[in-house]
Order: sequence, then structure tokens, then C-alpha cells
Amino acid sequence: MSAPRTTTPTVGSRLIETPERQALRRAVAELGNRYGSPYFLGKARAGEAADELWAEAGKAGYLGANLPAEYGGGGGGITDLAIVLEELGTAGCPLLLLVVSPAICGTVIARFGTEEQKRRWLPGLADGTRRMAFGITEPDAGSNSHRISTVARRDGGDWLLTGRKVFVSGIDHCDAVLFVARTEDARTGRLKPALFVVPRRAPGFEYRAIPMELVSPEKQFQVFLDDVRLPADALVGDEDAGLLQLFAGLNPERIMTAAFSLGLARQALGKAVEYAKTRTVWSTPIGAHQGLAHPLAQCAVEIELARLMNQKAGLLYDEGDDLAAGEAANMAKYAAGEAAARTVDQAVQTLGGNGLTQEYGLAALIAATRVGRVAPVSREMVLNYVAQHTLGLPRSY
Repeated sequence: MSAPRTTTPTVGSRLIETPERQALRRAVAELGNRYGSPYFLGKARAGEAADELWAEAGKAGYLGANLPAEYGGGGGGITDLAIVLEELGTAGCPLLLLVVSPAICGTVIARFGTEEQKRRWLPGLADGTRRMAFGITEPDAGSNSHRISTVARRDGGDWLLTGRKVFVSGIDHCDAVLFVARTEDARTGRLKPALFVVPRRAPGFEYRAIPMELVSPEKQFQVFLDDVRLPADALVGDEDAGLLQLFAGLNPERIMTAAFSLGLARQALGKAVEYAKTRTVWSTPIGAHQGLAHPLAQCAVEIELARLMNQKAGLLYDEGDDLAAGEAANMAKYAAGEAAARTVDQAVQTLGGNGLTQEYGLAALIAATRVGRVAPVSREMVLNYVAQHTLGLPRSY
């Protein structure tokens, strides 16, 4: 019996995806399928990182697909890296740190870092030998990044960083964290966002795991920064650039989160379709009944629509159209998150009791799909963005 098309690349037109990107999909899918969800969930339940998969993906050049070739990357764009995450997720290995290390941190350093910062970090981020986490969310700020209270102040030629962060992914397996802080403007007293690379073992840097119901090798952490002393070159980019540098990383984050959700959705749909083809209760496979066939078909439509929007977002970002990419990335993140939640729910329903067993690995996806709905920005804030920026309605917050 042939495998459902949801487990293989579905985009065949060169107008949508180049032959090189189609080949990338096939190669990454082959790698992911050699590991699969039993490996990934086994690592997660054992409290271990998926180091073997990460190392092999790095050695093959997949982790640095979006990074400049002169620093060891693939010379592609966020479109290529989104393919990597989507295909790994479809194979059962949704590496959340891909959203963070090469996509956010790698992109920001590649665009705004000094030559020395690029040489120090990008080759390792590209081949997987170095990893970097990203810290922006704070306990009292939530979705309002303008309320960030972590402060960086000058002390001679150094910086002192003080504040708190929450929901920082994978710190325990990273070399450093790219933190968003605010610097005090000596002329106006206003606080402005700036980005700092902080080594994980820096004095005054403490992190604690947050108990989560997510079944993932990447843990979530809260962070306490107590006058962490940093050299001048810990600052990435211009301290006066403000939101420009920050959103250079946040748009890729949305595109990659959409790819994460799409991988979960395609994984779940593939398992549900295969089950519906082979599970016979009466005289025909259960997939012959429209009560199951139509909801699965609707999921396939919604997944493909979200994939197309995410491809659009990636292409716009890679072409340098940050404004249009921001709108598309938000829409893609929303569409993919909704598609993933509905698809996983329908997949579990299709399998019945089997959908809740560890054997099929679907129940673990129920909590995982919430990631695409609440992070890095909630679905409600995405709708606020579309209402204001796309429809031109008055701002509601």
C-alpha cells in the first residue's frame, strides 16, 4: 500500500518551489525518517536532547541552510531552513531549537553582527557544533515587548545586564543566549531594545527548568540575570537601532513556528490517513466513510493553504521586503497553528483509543500544537495585527 502524500513533498511546480528546494525536502525527509517519532519521543521522555539527529543534520548542512556561505552556511534563506524544520517535523522530529539557534540568532548575527561576531558564531551555528538560545519573554511583559524591563547599563567599557526572562528554550544545551534588553538613553531617558550575546556560564546568569506538559527534548527555562558583566562586543548591532534589529529575528521566528506547526500537522495527517486505509471494522476500511474521510480531506486543504502562505512569507523575507514579510509571516503562523490543532485533533479521533497510545505518538502532539497557537505571539495578537495593519481598523490595545 502506498504511503499517503502528506508524508512526502506535495509541491511539484517550479513556479512555487525550485528543483533545488524540492531536492532539499527529499533529503531532509530521508534523514528524519531514519530517526522518526520513536527516537524523538524516546529522547524526550528520557529527558535527553536529540543530539544525534542535531549533529547529523548539522554535518549535512541542513542546520545552516539559511546562513551565509562564507561563514559555513548553505547560502540560502529562511525559506530553506523552514523546509528543514517542516520535513523533520513531518518525519516525527520537530526540533524546536531550529526556530531559535540558526533562524533567530543566526539571522540577527548575520545581518547585524560585527565581522568578529560572525566568525565566532556563524560557522558553529551552521554545522551544529554550537547552539544559541533566545530570550525575550518576561513574566510581566507577555506579548507586550515594549514593556521589557531587563536593562543593560554601561559600566566603564562593559555592560551590566539585569532582569528576568521566561520560556527560554534549550538553554541547558546551548553555548550562549541572545537576550533582548533595554539600554538607557542618556539624552532622553527613554528605554530602547538592544541585543546581547550572553555565555551560559557567565557569573550572575542563573536558569531553572519550568515543568512543562510538552513531550519535547528541548526544555523551557526561566532566567535570572543579576548584574551579568559583559564586554562591549557582547552587543549585537547598534544600540540605537531599536526595533529594526529585533524584528529581523522575529519575522523568521514566525515563519519557522509555522513550519513547526506544519510538520506536526503533516505527521498527524499521515498517520491518520494510513490508519484509515488499513483499519477495517465492518466490511470496508474506515476511511471509506465520509464521516472520517471528509474531515481528513478538509485538514489536507487547510495544511496546503497554510504551507503556501508560509512559502510566500519566506520568499518575501528572503527578498528583503520586511514589511510585507511581517504581514505574511503573521498570517502563515496563524494559519499553520490552526491547521495543526485541527489536524491533530482529527487524527486522534480517527484512531479512537489508539490515538491516545504511545505506540502511535499522536497524543504527544496535542500539547505540541498549542505551541503554534500561543508562541511566539498568540493567535489573538496576530488577529489584532491583521485587523490593524491589513484591514486598517483602529488599534484595540
